[in-house]
Amino acid sequence: MHSKGTLYIVSAPSGAGKTSLVKELLERDRKIMVSVSHTTREPRWGEENGVAYNFVSTEEFDELIDRGAFLEYAEVFTNKYGTSQLWVQDQLDKGRDVILEIDWQGAQQVRRLVPDALSIFILPPSRQELESRLHSRGTDSHEVIEQRMSQAISEMSHYGEYDYLVINDDFQTALNELHAIFLATRLQQPYQAQNHEHLLAALLS
Repeated sequence: MHSKGTLYIVSAPSGAGKTSLVKELLERDRKIMVSVSHTTREPRWGEENGVAYNFVSTEEFDELIDRGAFLEYAEVFTNKYGTSQLWVQDQLDKGRDVILEIDWQGAQQVRRLVPDALSIFILPPSRQELESRLHSRGTDSHEVIEQRMSQAISEMSHYGEYDYLVINDDFQTALNELHAIFLATRLQQPYQAQNHEHLLAALLS
């Protein structure tokens, strides 16, 4: 019998490298899944429905809210994002670890419903480096970057609400630290005892 998976909240300001770190983490560890959020924003070029996001209309999103289908939901930059409660629970029951890539507001909602969820905040090494990364994308205007920087400072002020902090200065170091959190959780006694109950019974018989 396997133990249930663990629900992880991963938050970061835009430009801190969260998406790249999580992508590499999934390549490294096949027991980890990322929740595919529902969103009302328009698909970007190359994004496939059901893979990057579940793209829905505002009306459909509001209906899902009314039905209590979301573990959390929030409005970010005029678009709505939500996490399917049924999908997350199904993955956890199968023994998979699930990552929710959400902001601090969504994290607060999830903690109320799932108190044993573990939360990780990813920080940049400096404010200057964060701004440099946003400029290097080449996708946003100066005004949008200023808005994102202001938003980032507000988001980073909530770091104290999280269980773990990972500083993304050197990418590989940050990736190793992020993975270590998942590995250490799985090695806790209750998880190991459930995953290796036959071994333990044999050792103690």
